[in-house]
Amino acid sequence: MHLLDEAFAKAKEVLRLNITPMGFSACSIAHDDDPGSNYRSVWARDSATTLMWALPLKDPELLDAARASLETILGAQTPDGHLPNYVEVDSGRPEYAGIGNIAGIDGALWVVIAAWNYIKVTNDQEFAVRNLEKLQLTMRWLRALDSNNCGLLEIPEASDWTDLFPRSYNVLYDEVLWYRANVDFAALLQLLACSGEVYVNRAARIRKLLNEQFWPTPENIAENVESFARTQYSLGRARYLIAQITPFGFSWRCDVYANIIASLYGVLNNDRAHRVRQFLRQISIDQPHPVRVLYPSIRPGEPDWRDYFLVNLQNLPDHYHNGGIWPFVGGLWVRFLMRLEQQQHAEEALTSLAGLCQAGMEREWEFTEWAHGQTGRPMGKAYQAWSAASYVAAYLRWQGDTSIEVYEGGPEEQHQALEAGIKPDVAKGRVNLDTDERSADSDELPPPDSQFRPDGPETSKGR
Repeated sequence: MHLLDEAFAKAKEVLRLNITPMGFSACSIAHDDDPGSNYRSVWARDSATTLMWALPLKDPELLDAARASLETILGAQTPDGHLPNYVEVDSGRPEYAGIGNIAGIDGALWVVIAAWNYIKVTNDQEFAVRNLEKLQLTMRWLRALDSNNCGLLEIPEASDWTDLFPRSYNVLYDEVLWYRANVDFAALLQLLACSGEVYVNRAARIRKLLNEQFWPTPENIAENVESFARTQYSLGRARYLIAQITPFGFSWRCDVYANIIASLYGVLNNDRAHRVRQFLRQISIDQPHPVRVLYPSIRPGEPDWRDYFLVNLQNLPDHYHNGGIWPFVGGLWVRFLMRLEQQQHAEEALTSLAGLCQAGMEREWEFTEWAHGQTGRPMGKAYQAWSAASYVAAYLRWQGDTSIEVYEGGPEEQHQALEAGIKPDVAKGRVNLDTDERSADSDELPPPDSQFRPDGPETSKGR
């Protein structure tokens, strides 16, 4: 069997290892030798991405686990819309904070995105109607994180997937997901015959801000009086979206993961996406395997260094979030290359990714959590759900499946506008972006029996 095909078959086996009655666990519980590990849980972030990337398989058992994952997380929602970071499989206990008792903001964002993708692919109408108000409540909770009404979220330090890392305030990764969550929730409302205008306008505003403030160039100065570029333009011409902006500084490091999803999710236009690709290829970001998630890594003595990097020796240079290799981001890298019609490079990356997934720490085909950024040695937990799911999605994209891609034909604004139901002028930010969101957001949804207009065959309510 060809390596790529064998990896695909093994990835599906690993996904089944992670099925629990409550949904997808972060790693295989049967192979986790730490009984106190929080990996033995349904994580909002991990399960949402896992279920989404496994959707193209249309496998009934995996679809059941997908729905169970969403039901588990949404079922533990607080009255104000806060979703848990994870829910323990054994006890059913939800946990709303992570390391240092800090909330995990990105989990809620991923759940909204994954819910829409699940509904879009399965046409599970009953799930859509029953969970609409919960999803809207989560969107309101997220909107409250825009504490200064600037349009972007203000993120506490270490409160997303990089839970031991010094990123805060306007963080690129979280803002890209905030953009996509608004686009996808607008699409869900439109499917259910509700108005999604406020979310469409908000998405346009976010996209405009990201392209102006996180991609500083001299040209931005003449167009934007209040842009980050106006005060920082002299430092250079960006070739990627910078990692974060705060009132006290900024980070020119390249968050590789965030830049990849910025292209896949429609934040970047075709020209900028190609510039990102060229930069990442020039620095060999996919060597020794795809891909290292930060460039350059943070070294001791640098301003970004934190002593807490030494906890469990987790974030040493070229480790974990500090320039480590993450296979699930490697799968996104393959899809990013396919999006930009780089088929040869995509196949090379997929082959390298398959080799990494095969390597393992103790045995072959462990689909480990991460690998050392220089040696490529597998590290972290074995049989990681999102590592396997991302390989599945990358393999199927390489084979031509676009069922979970945002739109086809390259990251070009007109395609995004048509696919997302957004007018081209709105997608480019050429509308009044100061719409009174507060009044629009407070509108009550119509009763469930009056809001849904099915446009496809009904699915079973007891999936």
